[in-house]
Amino acid sequence: MKMDSNKVETIFQSRVVETDNLSRALEKIAETSDFNGLYILTDTNVLREVIPYFDDFLNKYNPEIIVMNAGEENKSLQTLAEIWERLSDSEATRRSIMINIGGGVVTDLGGFAAATFKRGIRFFNVPTTVLGAVDAAVGGKTGIDFNGFKNEIGAFAPAEKVIISSQPLASLPYSQIISGYAEIVKTALISSAEFYTELIRDCPVNDNAKLREAMTKAVRVKERVTEEDPKESGLRKILNLGHTAGHAFETLMIEKGTPIAHGDAVAHGLLVTLILSHTLRGLDSKEIYRYADGILKPLYKRIAVSCKDYDRLEQLMLHDKKNITAGEIRFVLLDGIGSPVINIPVPSEELRAALDIYCDTLGL
Repeated sequence: MKMDSNKVETIFQSRVVETDNLSRALEKIAETSDFNGLYILTDTNVLREVIPYFDDFLNKYNPEIIVMNAGEENKSLQTLAEIWERLSDSEATRRSIMINIGGGVVTDLGGFAAATFKRGIRFFNVPTTVLGAVDAAVGGKTGIDFNGFKNEIGAFAPAEKVIISSQPLASLPYSQIISGYAEIVKTALISSAEFYTELIRDCPVNDNAKLREAMTKAVRVKERVTEEDPKESGLRKILNLGHTAGHAFETLMIEKGTPIAHGDAVAHGLLVTLILSHTLRGLDSKEIYRYADGILKPLYKRIAVSCKDYDRLEQLMLHDKKNITAGEIRFVLLDGIGSPVINIPVPSEELRAALDIYCDTLGL
């Protein structure tokens, strides 16, 4: 499953738009699209911090702006119905366009609203967070939370275009930047040794222009993977690298009353994954320490994990929704940087040994 990094760089330039002028990018979309209704979905935070970047576009085209309350708890059936109602009341048609401007909640919810209104209207995503750009805005997964479960209702529906810009990054706290950055690192690990080495050699988290470039590379990798496997039947599973252990760390920290960001949990999950890749697939052990010393330790806080947590962590991994075989933990691992392999069974003793090495490496 090794990916050609040169193809990754070029294949989706027509879908992924990289820009430093968000207003002009949206103007170009409007100029080249045949539509009879223009809508923007955003949330209360983005309305205050980011929407002013679009003043020229707003003044020229006067789109209808639909504002939802910020926060995961609003990714709901009620909010979805409110969006449908606004579209219906303003007589939107199948030739209307929706532009989703925000983080993952906005792009997930807005994409699903557009995909289902009148059996589908075109939509564009403008992610305003690093995590939203790399993880949620591309790939065609849309949906809402329902009945206590995240993304329980949804549909596969890709955005017409995804616009990546460094402009919104200026309003993000550092904690959100490094949380999203973990997904960029993950993408480099599955796609390109060169990309990964660049991230270690010249970490872009404090340089918005370089961070935008890294985001765009990661988005194009994901776009290529999801185009080849739109319904997650095979290749797309490589995007789960680090997430089996990461989700377990995330839930464990919530249970301990010390929650951590999703991306931070994935960053720690990647170290466990690299350890297992060494013990089960022969990955060079230097990659464990290159990651720990070059990325994890400098950027991410230690988390309170010890051998007393192993039983719970294993239980959580056994119930991870991305494991396809009941009673057996399966990981995405690496044969080498840029060479992921899926569905690798990890016996309990190997997992616990990897967790021991994880704790030793971080001095826990």
